[in-house]
Amino acid sequence: MSYASLSVKDLNSLLSRSGSGSSSSPRTPGQTRPVKVIPLQHPDTSDEARPPSIPFDDIFSRWTAKIKRMSLLDWVDTLFPCFRWIRTYRWNEYFKLDLMAGVTVGIMLVPQAMSYAKLAGLPPIYGLYSSFVPIFVYAIFGSSRQLAIGPVALVSLLVSNALGDIADSSEELHIELAILLALLVGILECIMGLLRLGWLIRFISHSVISGFTSASAIVIGLSQVKYFLGYSIARSSKIVPLVESIIAGADKFQWPPFLMGSLILVILQVMKHVGKAKKELQFLRAAAPLTGIVLGTTIAKVFHPPSISLVGEIPQGLPTFSFPGSFDHAKTLLPTSALITGVAILESVGIAKALAAKNRYELDSNSELFGLGVANILGSLFSAYPATGSFSRSAVNNESEAKTGLSGLITGIIIGCSLLFLTPVFKYIPQCALAAIVISAVSGLVDYDEAIFLWRVDKRDFTLWAITSTTTLFFGIEIGVLVGVGFSLAFVIHESANPHIAVLGRLPGTTVYRNVKQYPEAYTYNGIVIVRIDSPIYFANISYIKDRLREYEVAVDKYTTRGPEVERISFVILEMSPVTHIDSSAVEALKELYQEYKAREIQLAISNPNKDVHMTIARSGMVELVGKEWYFVRVHDAVQVCLTYVQGSNSEDKKEPSFLRRFGNNGSSNSNNSSYSDIQPGNTLLKEALLSGEK
Repeated sequence: MSYASLSVKDLNSLLSRSGSGSSSSPRTPGQTRPVKVIPLQHPDTSDEARPPSIPFDDIFSRWTAKIKRMSLLDWVDTLFPCFRWIRTYRWNEYFKLDLMAGVTVGIMLVPQAMSYAKLAGLPPIYGLYSSFVPIFVYAIFGSSRQLAIGPVALVSLLVSNALGDIADSSEELHIELAILLALLVGILECIMGLLRLGWLIRFISHSVISGFTSASAIVIGLSQVKYFLGYSIARSSKIVPLVESIIAGADKFQWPPFLMGSLILVILQVMKHVGKAKKELQFLRAAAPLTGIVLGTTIAKVFHPPSISLVGEIPQGLPTFSFPGSFDHAKTLLPTSALITGVAILESVGIAKALAAKNRYELDSNSELFGLGVANILGSLFSAYPATGSFSRSAVNNESEAKTGLSGLITGIIIGCSLLFLTPVFKYIPQCALAAIVISAVSGLVDYDEAIFLWRVDKRDFTLWAITSTTTLFFGIEIGVLVGVGFSLAFVIHESANPHIAVLGRLPGTTVYRNVKQYPEAYTYNGIVIVRIDSPIYFANISYIKDRLREYEVAVDKYTTRGPEVERISFVILEMSPVTHIDSSAVEALKELYQEYKAREIQLAISNPNKDVHMTIARSGMVELVGKEWYFVRVHDAVQVCLTYVQGSNSEDKKEPSFLRRFGNNGSSNSNNSSYSDIQPGNTLLKEALLSGEK
């Protein structure tokens, strides 16, 4: 379907045929200059011309076309993304790098996994279980070649918070529910990946995620302080009960665990920052958790301080296959499952896409989400609690120059060896050493730099950050997420319902029209308002748009104006090129607006609607209502024609009372000839040029 036809033939020839002389000849008084208009071709709205309307036709046609193009190799790559790097693996170049990266991450993961399991209220062995099977499964089904998955602090806190109200951490039910939670999370991730629903999380702004993560990191840190202080504190995801219990138990404070924990924490922080600052010493960052564990275990083994609690006996051997025995609490766990899935999309998929871009390979976010889901489902069958991508370990993996998923397989082998041979040594690990590892890991999640940046750049986003972090700290994780997401969606809806609308003016010496607030030198014309709508038009924002249009009829007077002096506004031009969609409610509202303008003798003109918008308007009958001659390809064309009318009205006999009656009642296609009849003396040129566009 043709959208816009070619320009009108050279006006000089039209001038010659009309006997009006050359376009460059001097104009006599009372004449206006010739106007060159690019005619707008209107779409055919007959039933025969309409394409068949099939629901979701575009979506299914794209999927069908993609499936038909896929070969057997494409299917294998889609189902098992690991084959993409297996086929192109360079053993001489990649194996050494993958080996070093896998060993480095494995050394980092062993102590972290046990620490995060304690944070989740589980025995440390379940952290190692969650780092074993999911890693091997993800290496096969995951798309990212550098993402390191396993237990993470935020998910561990969510697990602890969700299960704390159902079962005590000392009960067997607590462990069973954590494993069931991994199964539910995996199912949700697979469903969202298969249905390609990852885009839903885009409505949650980065400031909400940053505020939620920062507040959660503070709660995590405070929950681990009990291992430093030597006494128990309240189990809560709110800051007030935690602080109150810390203060209330101050008389039970013990120095030995505090000194050991503080020493290990300082060593961890120093090694982490030195490793970040100097590339040649980056191995220190990965070795920091293991160093803290070795130091704490050595002190506990040598000095046997009675006030320092140890991890205790850890079962030896690999996890065995088992299926969740009961689904009685599945309904209760669904909200937490959805929240953990959201964290997986926002953090894991976000990290994976960033690493893929940095290492120059393509990654499909929905395929990545499906890979995480399969890893959690199969992991839950081997006693794992929910696993997802870790920012710190993925960064270490990438900095160690991991090239493929083989590095993940090597990390899994390290975990397997630890389960088979090292668990007898783990019983001497001090609890305060594990707590120091957790606190060191989450200290980087308190994103105060982001808060400062948001305050400087965008106060609205800073407000979102502050609201989310405050509600998470004082009212708990679930309330914090709900409030943050609610405000985030409210801002999105507000932006959509109150779109940006600009009054346009002409830049001097050009035919370009721009926002008069952005370009103060732009000038408007007396009697003409040019308005650009910078969003789709639909039922939620059409009232706001109509209100702004009424305001601009008055406000336009404060800008620099040119043209003949007139008493009031006679034309409103809508620049619709930024409008990507218009619905039926908005079309009906525009019809009402047109009738309102008509009653006040104001002519509506529309410039440059896109193909879909133009078709919707045409099918609604609005083209015939307004008149085909009042639709233009360019704003400049509309302005020139309107100026011609304004100039003509100034030169008319003032006895004629109605401006629009001189130029046609409503500009409809039934009165095309009369609507152009009084443009200028000797007006054959403009009349022929405009009417040729309709033909």
